This record gives sequence, C-alpha cells and structure tokens, in this order.
Amino acid sequence: MAKLRTFLTALLLSVLASTTLIPTASADTPPRSGWNNWSCRPSAAHPEPVVLVHGLGANGWDNFLTLAPALRSAGYCVYSETYGKTVLGGLAGGLAPMARSAAEVGGFIDRVRAATGAEKVDVVGHSEGTTVPAYYIKYLGGATKVDDFIGFGSNFRGTTLGGLATLAAALKLQGLLTGVGCGACTDYLPGSAFLAKLNDGPVAVPGPTYTSIVTRYERVVTPYTSGLLTGDNVTNIVLQDACRLDSAGHLGLAIDPNITQLVLNRLDPEGAKPFRCLPFTTLGV
Repeated sequence: MAKLRTFLTALLLSVLASTTLIPTASADTPPRSGWNNWSCRPSAAHPEPVVLVHGLGANGWDNFLTLAPALRSAGYCVYSETYGKTVLGGLAGGLAPMARSAAEVGGFIDRVRAATGAEKVDVVGHSEGTTVPAYYIKYLGGATKVDDFIGFGSNFRGTTLGGLATLAAALKLQGLLTGVGCGACTDYLPGSAFLAKLNDGPVAVPGPTYTSIVTRYERVVTPYTSGLLTGDNVTNIVLQDACRLDSAGHLGLAIDPNITQLVLNRLDPEGAKPFRCLPFTTLGV
C-alpha cells in the first residue's frame, strides 16, 4: 500500500500542477513567449523545430514551463499540444490508449512540419512523452520525420506503477483503469499488448538519433532501467552519472536545470556548452 500511495501521490501532483501552476491560462494555450508561434521559421543553426511531448496526467504547457522558454531563448521554434484527452479534458492529457495518442502526436508533427517548412522535427518528451513518440517513430512513419528524439524520465518497458498493477490484479480492478478514462494506465502495465508490440525488436529504429535520460531517484517508472535503450544510434544518460548532486525524481525532471542543459547539448552537439553540474533536488518527487 505504501508503494501505491507513492504512485497516486505522484499522479495527483501532476494533475494538480496542470490545474494550479497558472490558473489564468488555458490548458491548450501555452504562455505567449514565442512558444507555439506558428509564424516561426527555423534558422540555419537550428533547422528542425522542436516538438515537446508531455507525460501522463500533464498537458501541453504545464510540463514544459521551464524547458520550452529555454529552448526558445536558444533560438529554436518550439511547439507542444495536449494529446490523449479523455473525460478530464485538456487539464490532464495522455490518458487515452497510447497507440491512439501516438497517431495524434504524429498528426501534430505533420502540422508543425507544414507550418515551418521543415522536413524533420526534433522530439523532446517526458515520461509517457517518450513512450508515445517511440511507438510513432517505430510503427507510424515517424522514423523519416524525426531527426533527434530525446527523452527524460523515459519509459519503454512499462512500470508496476508503484504497485498499482499488483493491487489491481489482486482486486480484479484492471478494467476500472480503462473505465475512468485511462487507457494509457493499462497500456503501461507489464505484459500489456501495447508494450509487447513496442518491444517486438529494438525500440530504437534506424533513422533518428535517440537520447534517453533517467534518474536513479525514480519512483514512478519502476525500475528506472525501463527507460534505457539499445542500439548504435542510442545514447543513455543516468542523470546522477552526469551530476551526482542532482536527486530529482520523476516529476522534478521537468523543472531540473541539469535536464535543460543536457537537452540543449544533445540537440546541438556541435554547439554544446560545457556541462555544469548544478545542485538540485525535488526530494525524490
């Protein structure tokens, strides 16, 4: 029960963040700071627009209030949307079945490509925002449309969701997860058909470059190694190997300045700045 409470607390924090961080903003309208500027044209230095993909229970703006402005300030065209809406609407996205969400994200990427004139985009995702694009790239034609794919709090093999899977099975409540509008929750459980398909062969396919960043202080994606990939076009980063003074947990990665540095450097290796390990903690959250 303690593990279940940990997971439910994490989900609650995510949903609360989407409803309280900026009460006056619409969940579908990011702050006006050049983010989701459909007149933006990629520069020669940064020819691929960046598409940000949020996590489970978050939305297209609250998940990236730290990262999106940093990317925009660095000269990128930056876009995000709330995908996977169900009964909770735009305040808590990513709840629909993940195969459906992957097609939705693919449609948004096509919209960004059409608006910017870019042949390819870079994708940066958090949590489910890694799982869904990985499926899109592997199965829905994304391998020819995505140049760099960078994930943090990555999850490609599912999770016990802090014990929720065990409890749901014991109480015969698996159907309840779908019934309340969270098809993604059941997709994440070990042994799901979605995960079986995603992991039928390597998750990382030829074409894009993949970067996966995970934290040892992970409490939602358990074990944290569910976010590690294999392949010649893959770079795995354990956050604490890069910065031992960083103890951010799953949700904290979204506001972690060290994550921002790593993402910027992976998007532009030739222009990468020296990494400075900044002490940071969210007490494992």
